[in-house]
Amino acid sequence: MQLVAEDLIVERGGRCVIDGLSFAVAAGEALVLAGANGSGKTTLLRALAGFIRPVRGAVRLEGGDEELTLAEQAHVVGHANAVKSSLTVVENTAFWGNYLGSGPPNSSAATGERLDAALRHFGLDDLADFPAAYLSAGQKRRLGLARLLIADRPLWLLDEPTVSLDTASSERLVAAVNAHTKSGGIAVIATHLPLALESARTLQLAHQRIAA
Repeated sequence: MQLVAEDLIVERGGRCVIDGLSFAVAAGEALVLAGANGSGKTTLLRALAGFIRPVRGAVRLEGGDEELTLAEQAHVVGHANAVKSSLTVVENTAFWGNYLGSGPPNSSAATGERLDAALRHFGLDDLADFPAAYLSAGQKRRLGLARLLIADRPLWLLDEPTVSLDTASSERLVAAVNAHTKSGGIAVIATHLPLALESARTLQLAHQRIAA
């Protein structure tokens, strides 16, 4: 399996942000997107996820499920945590499990061992019954990231996933990404911080920017 982008041209607000970009990311590999603010990291991730239609070029997941869109085979984590404050930690995680396909609504599949393991990995197991409204910014970020482990998806698209995380929590995220790539998954990550990722390489986007 590999993620392939060919000759991508992507515009935002009438400005060309990505110009003729091609790359491939193989199974078992992480690609780190680097570059200054405005260089196109978020725009590229959104184009890969199918949220933005490129002016030209194509994105495909070779070896993926041909009956599913690329977005349906990806975990997409942006700047927002997608956490509902009125729900508890475990209820938020169970929702994502059901929504992402680990089991039908109200089934035990989304509330069993996998859910417990996701909360435990991100250090939220002791907070399972807390309303999300009472969580700190870092805890909410970890709760938003827990959905990475609640359902299997071969492609992870992560935009600044370490925002609000301390060193220990960042290490939890790195461990999750490394486990994902070791099992044959693919990760594309936009970040300003160095991460101790295995089997990772960097794509510098600074030179892709075109002035308005």
